[in-house]
Amino acid sequence: MLHRHTDGSAGDADYGVIGNGYISYRQPEPAIAVFIEKALGTAQTVLNVGAGAGSYEPTNRRVTAVEPSASMRAQRPAHLSQAIDAVAETLPFTDGLFDASMASFTVHQWHDLGEGLAEMQRVTRGPVLVLTCDPEALHRSWLHEYAPEMITVEARRYPIMKSITKGLGGNVEVIPIPIPLHCTDGFSEAYYGRPERLLDPGARRANSAWSFVDPSVELRFVENLSRDLQNGAWDEKYGYLRHEPYFDGSLRLILGRT
Repeated sequence: MLHRHTDGSAGDADYGVIGNGYISYRQPEPAIAVFIEKALGTAQTVLNVGAGAGSYEPTNRRVTAVEPSASMRAQRPAHLSQAIDAVAETLPFTDGLFDASMASFTVHQWHDLGEGLAEMQRVTRGPVLVLTCDPEALHRSWLHEYAPEMITVEARRYPIMKSITKGLGGNVEVIPIPIPLHCTDGFSEAYYGRPERLLDPGARRANSAWSFVDPSVELRFVENLSRDLQNGAWDEKYGYLRHEPYFDGSLRLILGRT
């Protein structure tokens, strides 16, 4: 049976606890949104599954949002539609109702990936989009040196690309998305060239993986990063990243076409 937290969160993270202030750090990044807009093609009706606070929902199409967490639903901006309280595995819609469907930074929270993808395909006539991270590429970040436990947690939670492509079946494309230096969507790799930002507890809290590591790991991370930023050790090793316009990290858009 699917377990849901007190605020309705259906995954392993309780967004009733960690979701407060999420929208302050996780604003949709325009450079990433371009990839999503292109993949949606001519679709006019779009289902957003695990919609959260509404990141990457197109405003020029009719969007229906599904989000089980009350905390995240409450943070949706006023210009977006209210989200429906439901989960990916049991979508309350008839077959083929939507031109396209999308799921961004959410598949790692699903109870059953295969069921969720099958449900998205069932209710969708056209493309199915999944924005996620490739767990096999997470080690590319400098965070792997400073917080290996957190990266290990992330890699364990995110489904491998093969699982998603197999679930979508048919004509599937995996598109690497370069992460811009001043990325406004504050997932961990978004700070590849701005390490100081991750000294902010709110920036870490907006990445659910931190809630799964022992508090001592986070304390050590802050101490070590603070020290290395002050003495120049971080910049000596990774300072070139401050000037890299894009980072080839783990971000992927998986596009399934019927």
